[in-house]
Amino acid sequence: MTEHTTGHTTGHTPESEQSAGYATPQNPGVDPHDNRRQILYWRLLARLFDHEEQPTLESASLAVVEDIALPSALLDPQASVDSIVQRHPELAAEFDGLMAPEPDDDGARDRAAEVRRAALVSKVLLNVFASGSGTVTAGQLTRWQSDAGWLERALGCKPGDLHGGGAGRGTAGPGVSPTGTGTGGRGTTPDLSRLIPEIGPELGAIEADLVKRMRLREVLADSKLAAQLTPSMSLIEQLLRDKNNLSGVALANAKALIRRFVDEIAEVLRTQVEKATVGALDRSVPPKRVFRNLDLDRTIWKNLTNWSPEEERLYVDRLYYRHTARKTTPQRLIVVVDQSGSMVDSMVNCTILASIFAGLPKVDVHLIAYDTQALDLTPWVHDPFETLLRTNLGGGTDGTVAMALAQPKIAEPRNTVVVWISDFYEWQTEPLFESMAAIHRSGAKFIPVGSVTSSGRGSVNPWFRERFKDLGTPVLSGHIRKLVHELKTFLA
Repeated sequence: MTEHTTGHTTGHTPESEQSAGYATPQNPGVDPHDNRRQILYWRLLARLFDHEEQPTLESASLAVVEDIALPSALLDPQASVDSIVQRHPELAAEFDGLMAPEPDDDGARDRAAEVRRAALVSKVLLNVFASGSGTVTAGQLTRWQSDAGWLERALGCKPGDLHGGGAGRGTAGPGVSPTGTGTGGRGTTPDLSRLIPEIGPELGAIEADLVKRMRLREVLADSKLAAQLTPSMSLIEQLLRDKNNLSGVALANAKALIRRFVDEIAEVLRTQVEKATVGALDRSVPPKRVFRNLDLDRTIWKNLTNWSPEEERLYVDRLYYRHTARKTTPQRLIVVVDQSGSMVDSMVNCTILASIFAGLPKVDVHLIAYDTQALDLTPWVHDPFETLLRTNLGGGTDGTVAMALAQPKIAEPRNTVVVWISDFYEWQTEPLFESMAAIHRSGAKFIPVGSVTSSGRGSVNPWFRERFKDLGTPVLSGHIRKLVHELKTFLA
């Protein structure tokens, strides 16, 4: 294709050249960069809101993309960002931080760079938000998940901050970097700090819709197709709901996906939990006199009187060691999880979290799941995979049946924490709240945690929310890190 520039025209003016906004004798004074950028964004809007292709916008956009030396595959709806980056590795750095806020410079705008950025931004947004309709294959779901990952990178977020579910995969807040690494000269970049938290729920909803449009049972029955699936919260929710209808190879593949997802989340949560020690230092126990416990700073300080200026040498009369023994008063952690249909994310995360705390010394963990019936899952609390397979998602909600199992487990209130995860939409509101208030008054720590759906949207009964606030035990959001922090603080 002939390269078009502002300063060079010919007697022949192609239609694509005029529609792309290039300066021509018939169209003088037009800023080509502004018009090119507008063409790309008009195509983006047309693609998002109208499934029918607009030939004029497509041909004009192709002229723009080729003119700025970007691959035409950016306009191909079937091409993933991964495939484009594999063929053009130099573009990876431009996608990273592409949409992240960065400080304004001296006010100068690189309009050519803005056109390039518009082309790359359009590709990422279309691949993620124009999810189409009809049946979805395993490959299409995997490709969408990969493109959603590129959207995270473009926004300057850490992997899993926007979508994916789980701790650090969707339940984490976005970590927007202050500067981007993409093409510079963007002019004034909008503040995305308020917008970004809203994107995660939308991504979760799109992914959940894609999973529902899959013929999941057929995919699971084919091991090659099942191997293409990337486990996510939306997919795990469908697997847990459908597990009783699976058998043979399909059931084995479903279990393998669930275990992969559980292991990934457990690794993230275990790192967060293990950062804190459990129990205060017990100074009544003499420190072990081993090298790793040597308190070098204190040893030097206490022996400074033995310093010999003539020899420039410090003589040590006594070595000092750090206390490492900790008080081991047993702590009891009782986790009660609503397993009704809206609570899948919380059920998965808190089941895994309970298993991690169960592995800590002197922490006695009990796990109860409920809908209209309660199930004591404590015997399997060390294995979140087996625990999840025993859950039965869906149904109504009656917290009083779970309370009947939880209350007898509170033997020493001062050493007990009760974590209750639910949206608190109960049909026996008054009796349940009175029981919860009684636990709080007994001296036990009561932590109510709100629900988080697979799409990331939280929902808590306002009646309970206000009463928990008045009680002095405000509802935590479904953010798993806040719960980890609360539990570590109590167990420390």
